[in-house]
This record gives sequence, C-alpha cells and structure tokens, in this order.
Amino acid sequence: MKNNPKIIVITGAESTGKSKLTKQLAEYFNVPFVPEIARHYIEHLNRNYVYSDIEAIANKQIEMYNKFCDYDAQFIFMDTWLIVTKIWFEFVFQKKPGWLVPELLKHKIELFLVCDTDLPWIVDPVRENGGKNRDILQNLYIDNLDKYGFKYKIVSGLDKDRFINAKRFIEDF
Repeated sequence: MKNNPKIIVITGAESTGKSKLTKQLAEYFNVPFVPEIARHYIEHLNRNYVYSDIEAIANKQIEMYNKFCDYDAQFIFMDTWLIVTKIWFEFVFQKKPGWLVPELLKHKIELFLVCDTDLPWIVDPVRENGGKNRDILQNLYIDNLDKYGFKYKIVSGLDKDRFINAKRFIEDF
C-alpha cells in the first residue's frame, strides 16, 4: 500500500543550518528531500534578482511540492517553503502576489522545523540578512507560522545536537 508522505519543511533565517539539517534528516529516514530552490536560482543569475525572480522561485517551490507529495515515502523534507518566500516579498519589495497566501494555505505541511539562530551567521555571496535583520526575519517567520496556524517546533543545538533535536521532534510527531 502506498504511503502518503508527511511533508516536513525545514525553515528559519539565513545561515541557521537548514540545508544541512534537511539532508541529514532525509538520509537518516531514507527518504527524498527538496533542496533549497532560491539559492540555486539566485546563484545562477548574472544580475540582481527582481520581483519576477521571486515569483519564479515560488512557482518552482509549488512545482516541487506537487511532484514530491505523490512519492511513496514516510516523509518528504523540504528545505524552505512559501512562508519564507512570502516574507521575502514583503521584506524586500513591500508587496506580494495575490495568489501567494492562498497557495501557501492550500498545500498541506505536517510540520515546520524552524532552525534557531543559535548558529553564527556566515558570510556567503547569496546571503544578505545578517545582524539584526536575521532576528527580525526569524521573528517574522514564527509570527507567520502562528498567524496561519501551522504546527512548528524550534530546533536548536550545535553540531549533532541540532540533528538529534530535530529527529526527536519528528519521531514524537
């Protein structure tokens, strides 16, 4: 009998270990994962990103969700999701497409694991929100998860402790 996978999103501010944790969890549970779409997209632009680029990223996130939600697996882990993209639109452009929130709400996410900002922010050509912006964005993610009634857990810990804490949240879920 085919499993309908539980979709678990790894989210949080920049430089909080989302990609590493997503891969670790997928490997541990031996299931597929959706890598971060924004990073790959932005790294391959030969210019600064614009509003339409963020729309393209959001559409790719939806496409990947739809592709992976039919897999026969216990879980599918996603490295970020539309909640981050929504806030990115609002933070950078002070507006968002009208279709975004309905899309965000129509896709079933079982659990969000929010990576805590207890890891140091590391400079990276794609990252742009260290310092106080990192904390502002982290709070916006959590506020939006609360606003829309999503289930979430905050994952903290350094090195393997972060993975152990995340794994425990999933096993207890």
